[in-house]
Amino acid sequence: MAMTKLKRRLRIKRRIRTKIRGTQERPRMSVFRSNKQIYVQFVNDDLGQTLASASSKDKFVVDKGAMTKVEQAQHVGHLAAEVAKSKGIVTVVFDRNGYLYHGRVKALAEAAREGGLNF
Repeated sequence: MAMTKLKRRLRIKRRIRTKIRGTQERPRMSVFRSNKQIYVQFVNDDLGQTLASASSKDKFVVDKGAMTKVEQAQHVGHLAAEVAKSKGIVTVVFDRNGYLYHGRVKALAEAAREGGLNF
C-alpha cells in the first residue's frame, strides 16, 4: 500500500513528538502549514495549554498586502516572536510537526530567531 504525504508526515511527527516536550519555562513552538496559510502555537504540554499563537491570518500579516508564501512565513515568524516575548516566553523547543526544515518552515524559524526567540 502506498504511503500518502499525510501518513508520512504523521509518522515523522509521532517520531519527533516522542523526543520533544513543552514546559512552562520552555514551551513547544508548534508549526502548522496548510496550502495557503501558516500557523504557530506555543504549547505547554505539562498542562495541555496553548500559551500564545500567531498566524498568517492575523491583521498584522494581512495588512502587508500581496506576498509570496515564504515572505508570509517570515512575517508570521516575527509576529510569533513579538507575541511570545509579550507573554514572557524567550526560550522554546521548536516542533516542525513532521514538515521538512525547508522553505516556509525554515523561513518562519529563522525570522523567529531574529525576533529574539532562542531554540
